[in-house]
Amino acid sequence: MNLKKILAGAVAAGMLWCSCAVSAAALPQKQSPMRDITTAELVKDMGIGINLGNTYESCGDWIAQWGDGTPESYETAWGSPVITQQMIQGYADAGFDTLRVPVAWTNLMGDNYTISDSYLSAVQEVVDWARDCGLYVILNLHYDGGWLANFPTDKENCMEKYKRIWTQVSDAFADYDDYLIFESQNEELGWESLWNRWGGTEGKAESYALVNEINQTFVDIIRSSGGNNPQRHLLISGYNTDVELTCDSLFQMPDDPAHRCAVSVHYYTPSGFAILEEDADWGKMRSTWGTDADFEELNRNMDLLKTTYVDKGIPVIIGEYGCPKKNKEEESVRKFLSSVCGAAYERDMCPVLWDITDLHYDRNNCKMYDDTLMQQLLAVKGDSDKPLLGDCNGDGSVSAADLVLLQKYLLGVESLSKEAAALADCNGDGTVNGLDLAVLRQTLAQV
Repeated sequence: MNLKKILAGAVAAGMLWCSCAVSAAALPQKQSPMRDITTAELVKDMGIGINLGNTYESCGDWIAQWGDGTPESYETAWGSPVITQQMIQGYADAGFDTLRVPVAWTNLMGDNYTISDSYLSAVQEVVDWARDCGLYVILNLHYDGGWLANFPTDKENCMEKYKRIWTQVSDAFADYDDYLIFESQNEELGWESLWNRWGGTEGKAESYALVNEINQTFVDIIRSSGGNNPQRHLLISGYNTDVELTCDSLFQMPDDPAHRCAVSVHYYTPSGFAILEEDADWGKMRSTWGTDADFEELNRNMDLLKTTYVDKGIPVIIGEYGCPKKNKEEESVRKFLSSVCGAAYERDMCPVLWDITDLHYDRNNCKMYDDTLMQQLLAVKGDSDKPLLGDCNGDGSVSAADLVLLQKYLLGVESLSKEAAALADCNGDGTVNGLDLAVLRQTLAQV
């Protein structure tokens, strides 16, 4: 049989399976009452998460000029396909517990900072899909074109815009249960125009004070709105979501009458590995990670968060952690991601993987590209007994050795145990044949 035909059939079968995988299990409804649990208990229950990145936070004037004025034109502007219910279900099927949804709320915004009904509905649909399959959802105000950078020079207008956004969002989601968490901002709270961390202390107190004021405004807005919002668990953006800067004593958690706030930081350290794909004028790219010094740095940062916040009863969510795959050693990528995830989780923090289209999660086939990585992430929370499809030889990873074994089995040269045959059924159709070989080839080609 022609291999291209086999592969096409395998992909179609995978997409068909994905479209039929929506769970019918009874789950908490979005209008359910809030549970009597602390934010620390909630964060622990949030397990491990993933971001729906480069989707609803896409922004830029060129999108309005190029697009057709619909939410989909923004949704797809940075490379994502249109989001479907099956894609969201795939996150839950993979083993994630939490979905972070970054949003640029000024897209299609009307007069008086009025959020577009169609844009709000598109985001709300994704939140509903995530809730229907049992996922926690973190909903934020993201970079949003960078207007938050103007806070130091245009505070009145920026604060009015910020208030209008969160007033509308909190009203729209007021009746959702506590599986929905609002996050005050992304990484933009903190301004080099006021204070440069490498240039002394001038302006530092002023910059921190403005961060604290914005976060307090966020809490005040949510707590004064209706529905479940007076008791909603909230995520407070740290200073530029930087670990060290957020652990500075000048950063203050807002006063919250409900005492239901966690703090958010991001983890892209060391930047040479976790950010750069090639050398830059400010740093040298690293292709590997995993030295003793690397692990010491990771544990030092996670311990700092634990002693500053977790040990004092303030939960921590790593709202983003990640690294690119281009120009990186495959095993180093796995080691970095699983190690950051594990270091956070074992200290009672919720780690949320940063992901964009074609990085870690395949939005077309509704599954992770790298099953071995997913198994390592699941092992962090003791959930690694999930079958690793394609691991025909049972060594805990999917590699070329499994491909060779499956080829020999199909040629009648080797036999497979019942357990191995179940893992070799890569497309889930109940039989082991050439379609599974094609799916396995495709999987290895994408890793």
